[in-house]
Amino acid sequence: MRFHWFLPTTGDGHDVRTAIMNTDASRSASRPGSVRYLSQVARAAEDAGFEAALTPVGAGCPDPWIVCAAVAQHTDRLKLLVAFRPGSTLPTLLAQQAQTFQEISGGRLLLNVVTGGDPVEQRAYGDFLDHDARYDRTAEFLHALRRTWTGDPFDFRGDHYTIEKGGLTTPLTDPPEIYFGGASPAAERVAAEHADVALMWGEPPAAIAERATRLRAAAAARGRALRLGIRLHVIARDTTEQAWAEADRLLAGMDPARIQAAQRRFARFDSTGQSRMTALHGGDTRSLEVSPGLWAGVGLVREGAGTALVGSDAEVTTLIREYAALGIEEFILSGWPHLEEAYRVGEYLLPTLTPATT
Repeated sequence: MRFHWFLPTTGDGHDVRTAIMNTDASRSASRPGSVRYLSQVARAAEDAGFEAALTPVGAGCPDPWIVCAAVAQHTDRLKLLVAFRPGSTLPTLLAQQAQTFQEISGGRLLLNVVTGGDPVEQRAYGDFLDHDARYDRTAEFLHALRRTWTGDPFDFRGDHYTIEKGGLTTPLTDPPEIYFGGASPAAERVAAEHADVALMWGEPPAAIAERATRLRAAAAARGRALRLGIRLHVIARDTTEQAWAEADRLLAGMDPARIQAAQRRFARFDSTGQSRMTALHGGDTRSLEVSPGLWAGVGLVREGAGTALVGSDAEVTTLIREYAALGIEEFILSGWPHLEEAYRVGEYLLPTLTPATT
């Protein structure tokens, strides 16, 4: 198992915050996402034993390339899982950015491909493609990207990109691994064909097992091996009662107006993954434990990953092992505040889940 953490670039604090944008201007972050603070979180994750840290991408958060390039200068080993949207750049340009990042960071770049799921936000960027067309473009992008960083000049002509004599001037000797998320048939097809790691949001084990089987079979049919990852929040404490008390505290900080506004926003998304997250709770605050130890309260106000593992340290460790038994190899975890929780998860959970090193 490989474990990663999260950089809250829109700000941090003791309550559940959105990852991409703050839709409630009155809820300013008690800890703004400055390079100084994010570097603290990154160093905590590095010291705690995490391999990498994920950054979000979207209209309401700082550019992840710039943030991660800055944070990389304050860490030594931590890899940066940089999110990007294929509709906002070119594969040839991104290959050049990746090569530069690898040079300045000592080869610590990972890429998280985000196709986009909010049509309003997509159009604000100038992207008017529909859902499936965006995934077709992503497939073309990743095909061209892998050809670009070989350093061999090539021509490419697709429905979305045309390249003449493209390619890096020198090969990218350490190309970053490609992480990719999406739950629709179009997304799973792209994952099977192009991704190194297919990411899923935290659903009950039975749903994850079904998707894991399907993704592995689709990759195998194409002669590829595909690793699987999951994105989860963690609320682990010394006792079960303390953990659920913390979940109750987080829920108490979500006023009904904020929940309603968030659910209205999520309803406009054309993301299958977001729909699956919303379906776990339906906006109802009464039935949030959707599977033993899996709490959907986060998704009442936060887009994207909307579930948390809740329980004692031993119980959460067991839940992680249950997902690992389904074939999940990579875990992207987080908790509020991200600074303190990085240390706590690293001290109480990771030692029981990762082999000791000498």
